[in-house]
Amino acid sequence: MEHARDLTLLPKAHLHLHFTGSMRPSTLLELADKYGVRLPDALTAGEPPKLRATDERGWFRFQRLYDAARSCLREPEDIRRLVREAAEEDVRDGSGWLEIQVDPTSYAPLLGGMIPAVEIILDAVDAASRETGLGMRVLIAANRMKHPLDARTLARLAVRYADRGVVGFGLSNDERRGMARDFDRAFAIARDGGLLAAPHGGELTGPSSVRDCLDDLHAARIGHGVRAAEDPRLLKRLADRQITCEVCPASNVALGVYERPEDVPLRTLFEAGVPMALGADDPLLFGSRLAAQYEIARRHHGFTDAELAELARQSVRGSAAPDGVQAKLLAGIDHWLTG
Repeated sequence: MEHARDLTLLPKAHLHLHFTGSMRPSTLLELADKYGVRLPDALTAGEPPKLRATDERGWFRFQRLYDAARSCLREPEDIRRLVREAAEEDVRDGSGWLEIQVDPTSYAPLLGGMIPAVEIILDAVDAASRETGLGMRVLIAANRMKHPLDARTLARLAVRYADRGVVGFGLSNDERRGMARDFDRAFAIARDGGLLAAPHGGELTGPSSVRDCLDDLHAARIGHGVRAAEDPRLLKRLADRQITCEVCPASNVALGVYERPEDVPLRTLFEAGVPMALGADDPLLFGSRLAAQYEIARRHHGFTDAELAELARQSVRGSAAPDGVQAKLLAGIDHWLTG
């Protein structure tokens, strides 16, 4: 048995972290107190809420908890605090690069409109990056539950800020609603503007939703994508094209996509040659951050340190980090493994 190296010291890139969902539970309680918000009991219990999103009601409840948390972010200083703390948590977990995902629509009414909201978020990311030394960029995500025209507006906005830290365009929320192809124009705008296409797919619905992301949205990365494991031909396609799947094991179990950590098909994807970037998704609701996802791969799937290092490399290569940053992280991974 090899000596297990410290996973918090393994350099990695974090490509799947939602904005509100990155919040520390203690910060949520303080902000709720500050604004007199009465949070649902599930958010104040001191442990992750019991969630299941495999039926409509379960997903609705998950969204309600998320919305309650979001309602506690009201002023620019709250946004700055959230981003700085997310960066600090990532650094503690060995992340050298973070792409945080946000739909600015939800924050716009309280922050003076869509453009001020985006600028406040990007300024906060810039400041947090300088303060913590973490490379940090933003993915702007549209919401599947809203009209595709809203997604186009967001895509244009995202492209406008490509030189200010926006690197990609996503599509989140319940993938059982809204066809991927309804959002093809929005994704074309984003791709033409040089942004990475990274929609969610293959989480709550099966392999077909991953195929739709590839065929209709020309995805360069897939948010989740784990259900591709059910279709060998799709796995081969992802592997051949080196499409990175942003796999979030703790989230998959918390939302009932898989019963147990060992049921998440990490080995299936890994051995098929599909690149993965392990992510924490929504630590506020799922109770675990980035290094814990690598711990799941080690403990429940028998990943060796060499294989964990390869997972970290895949996360770096799948990122939008500049070549110099990638080279530095990859060298750090080699050092971790040989040290």
